[in-house]
Amino acid sequence: MISIDPVVLDGTALSFATLTRVARKATPIFADAAALVRVQAAREVVEEAIASGQPVYGSNTGVGAMKDVSWTPEELETFNMGLVRAHHFGTGEPFPNEVIRSAIAIRTNMALTGRVGCTVALVEAFLALLAKDVVPVVRRTGSIGCADIGLMGQIGAVLTGVGEAMHNGRRLSASEALAEAGLHPVRLAARDSLAAVSTNSVAFAAAANAVREAAHAIRVLLATGLTTAGALGASRDPWKAVAHVGTKREAAIGAWLYFNAKGWDWPDATNVQDPLSLRMMSQVFATAIESLTIAASTILAATGRTDDNPVVAGGQVLTSGGSLPLDVTVFLQAAQLGLAHVARNSFNRCVLLGNGGRRGLPVNLVAPGAIATGFGPLIKLSGDLFVRVLSLTNPISPQALVVADGLEDEAAFLPLVVERFERQVQALRRMAAIEALLAAQAMDISGDKPDNVPGLIYQLVRRVSPFYRIDRPLSMDIEAIEAALESQELLAELLGLSTLDEVDAFFALGPTR
Repeated sequence: MISIDPVVLDGTALSFATLTRVARKATPIFADAAALVRVQAAREVVEEAIASGQPVYGSNTGVGAMKDVSWTPEELETFNMGLVRAHHFGTGEPFPNEVIRSAIAIRTNMALTGRVGCTVALVEAFLALLAKDVVPVVRRTGSIGCADIGLMGQIGAVLTGVGEAMHNGRRLSASEALAEAGLHPVRLAARDSLAAVSTNSVAFAAAANAVREAAHAIRVLLATGLTTAGALGASRDPWKAVAHVGTKREAAIGAWLYFNAKGWDWPDATNVQDPLSLRMMSQVFATAIESLTIAASTILAATGRTDDNPVVAGGQVLTSGGSLPLDVTVFLQAAQLGLAHVARNSFNRCVLLGNGGRRGLPVNLVAPGAIATGFGPLIKLSGDLFVRVLSLTNPISPQALVVADGLEDEAAFLPLVVERFERQVQALRRMAAIEALLAAQAMDISGDKPDNVPGLIYQLVRRVSPFYRIDRPLSMDIEAIEAALESQELLAELLGLSTLDEVDAFFALGPTR
């Protein structure tokens, strides 16, 4: 369904709500008229520089190690068409369509700052892809994180009629997709070809999608963690105390936990300052969310600035180092460490559920009177997933890599960092499924009747996985619970019971207009 309110791109930073609407094809998208005036003004600066004989990188000269090669006016069209097609070298699985739609919107928005020097026609060509939902097939591997040339090149190539694109649910050649959508290949002008490839828009779009998915996963883990706390009879006192001794974020998490623990006969099996009371849940989740929010804010800020090289500023064409997305990369890697702490916290709760140390629960949660191995092997899977999350926290951005004949001495590896981040989120979602299954088993053994958020998680588990009495394969149960937990239906129910206003609104986890 098309939203009533269109998205108007004007060169200012985008929000998760806007990116989500663009990704889901939920709104028409336009360029702000004043922003287009800025684009034209910058274009005139570039054209004047070229006309005066000034070498302009990637416009009338080569790029990288060929930066000193100059092209005559007669050679420019061939060079520009070849430049974008030469950078269609990505390989591997493609990004989801939603990420590429966001990437096109981010590239367009950056151009509307009026510092790129591209033509208005290029901006209109990008907007036409979004309007007609022609989504270039962009294979994931092809960027060292210093301009996504191998990724953006796959988008730029489609503009010229080569490569592949998705349209109406089918993967077609670019020429077929454009023709089917009523579009024509673009003849790229000087500077337009470089503007089409030399930006980190795909990595920013993928990073934005990844942190939003992480926020979703953490919201679910917060719910499964609370369910486990109920199954263990954890003390709720630390959730009240954090309002007095914790940070603002910790207090908000504590308040959410305490509020959603109400509504049923909560077991109380711990004493004050009991080391097994799960007393640090507020701190762990709050720190992870804070680190995630910092990374996310940095990503969004990047969507409203120019990361091209060169740029137009002060009426001149100037060299820029903006193509290095180091701030986004470093803060995203910091958020990875926060995710690892959430994973460790979840694993700790799984061990507590299975070791027979709380509320008289049997070892491995074996049903009373049953002859079974129980959930011991499953807790090993939780440990495996935790170590997977932890192993991906080692920072890779400081790696040395010299390219372009030694001219480029920095690379941030942002696309690879995003890929590792996504793998962490996938592991966290599986850990949430394991924890939910264990907590439901413990509740049934204890005869608990949970309500509120714990009741929601318990009922979800029992819809797809029955009480465990006789040893059986659990792989399918875990996958089914995982799918149910990460569904939009569960998220909507969860937010309907109780929101974390700042988190849910910032990451646009609820409905977006």
